[in-house]
Amino acid sequence: MQLSTTLSLLALSLLTACSSYAPPANVTSLTQAQLVAKMGPPDTVRQTASGTRLEFPRGPMGHHTWFVDVDGAGHIVQAEQVLTEGNFNLITPGMTQDEVRQRLGRPSETQGLGRARGVVWSYRYENYACQWFQVELSQEQQVRSTGYGQPPECLRNDNDILFP
Repeated sequence: MQLSTTLSLLALSLLTACSSYAPPANVTSLTQAQLVAKMGPPDTVRQTASGTRLEFPRGPMGHHTWFVDVDGAGHIVQAEQVLTEGNFNLITPGMTQDEVRQRLGRPSETQGLGRARGVVWSYRYENYACQWFQVELSQEQQVRSTGYGQPPECLRNDNDILFP
């Protein structure tokens, strides 16, 4: 392969890898197409009563998820980082799995419960206590319980490295 072709391919791969982590501060001045060009394709696209909602999970191990609302004309209305304790506190027993997805987006991890009792969705988020929010869903895809726990990366004992 020629050097110029190799350099062109390298430059192209760098450009496509340069999607933004979060929406820009002036997000309402953008169209949906401009935002997708900056952030890359959304993970999920949902229809809302007033337009479309784009879901952008971000960050190492999923500590942020941005919901971006777009009006019928394709203009950005607002952007919100939804993985917050305020939003977690709105998740209550009896809610459906779809209602949880509409409020929090895709979970960081999903784990099945024994004896086919349902699943647990875990959401990593930015906090100082090294915890995640967990939602237990029944087989009927309804919230059974919620709570905070420690993700596996927080349970590591540094002494295990020296004294196995």
